[in-house]
Amino acid sequence: MVQPLLELRGVNKSFGVVHVLHDVDFAVYPGQVTALVGDNGAGKSTLVKIIAGIYGRDSGDYFFDGNKVEVHGPRDVAGLGVEVVYQDLALCDNLDIVQNMFLGREEKKGVGLDEITMESRARETLASLSVRTVKSVRQSVASLSGGQRQTVAIAKAVLWNSKVVLLDEPTAALGVAQTRQVLDLVRRLADRGLGVVLISHNMGDVLEVADRITALYLGRVAADVSAKDVTHSQIVELITAGRSGDLGIAENPLTADV
Repeated sequence: MVQPLLELRGVNKSFGVVHVLHDVDFAVYPGQVTALVGDNGAGKSTLVKIIAGIYGRDSGDYFFDGNKVEVHGPRDVAGLGVEVVYQDLALCDNLDIVQNMFLGREEKKGVGLDEITMESRARETLASLSVRTVKSVRQSVASLSGGQRQTVAIAKAVLWNSKVVLLDEPTAALGVAQTRQVLDLVRRLADRGLGVVLISHNMGDVLEVADRITALYLGRVAADVSAKDVTHSQIVELITAGRSGDLGIAENPLTADV
């Protein structure tokens, strides 16, 4: 088995008396898309924020490239090579594509900005991802479609030699053609050897691009399986009931802590 790029083992997280994550194991492999699925309240957002360094862990271990690491904040995570593209994309409409991609990490030349280098790197990154829907890297983000915005946000994440990219609902509110573009881009990221995490409620998207699926149910891992080994209905059952046939959680999580 290939060694995971990123791995969490036995992670627990509580907020006051509410135990949100229970002994969660989660792994991301190079060259694979791992779909993280679960209903609202299943713990997906909390797990992503722990991976991103926004939340700390009550217990459990964080591994990167096979080494146990200590993460104290988002800067530590970015330093490892982990980038998160949140659903709101965090793009500035009043800036162009280059300015957005380098926001907070601008290249300097003397006392000014190195616009030529930044523009060149932005073009190279988009070209390396086979992005052909953006006419100019100097386009204002306000002028871009939803699919183009998502593309820019993903390109911004991989610009910094990332090894793992987490995508939070990347096709939400996109049309058919734009969804197709983003899913193709997700697959290309994995084909380049990156570890990709796809957080999505759209099971069609999940089954189309995912190599592995991790299903959360009430803060527990109901299943971590190869995508080719499960059906659409099985995933839905794992998400809604924590179990599908022989697959899933043996005990009822609602009574397990009583």
